[in-house]
Amino acid sequence: MSNEAAILVVDRNPRNRELLERFLVREGYQVCQAADLQEFAAALERDGDLKLALVDIAGFDSAIWDYCEQLRDKDIPFLVISPRQAAALQEESIAHGARGLLTKPLAVRDLLRLIRSLIEGGA
Repeated sequence: MSNEAAILVVDRNPRNRELLERFLVREGYQVCQAADLQEFAAALERDGDLKLALVDIAGFDSAIWDYCEQLRDKDIPFLVISPRQAAALQEESIAHGARGLLTKPLAVRDLLRLIRSLIEGGA
């Protein structure tokens, strides 16, 4: 199956970006990566075909939310990824436009189901 949708993976950890990219490419998605806020901003500038973003907030300061709001403003759905689950973090993620909060380690089947739902379902 070949999907034309591009997914932006934002993560400071190179290994996490590599694993997510390998998984998503295997599923037929195009992937672009951002390791820092500057690369995140550059990806937002050329968003032409971005259909979804996966944003791991670990290691970022509160400025990450400004970029998440830009995703929301551009109608690009995104999921926040975090090493911990907390009600306050989930509320903050939703307040900035996230469609959900995923906790590491990620369950691959659940992640794929969410991605398909957000991209193909236009949720």
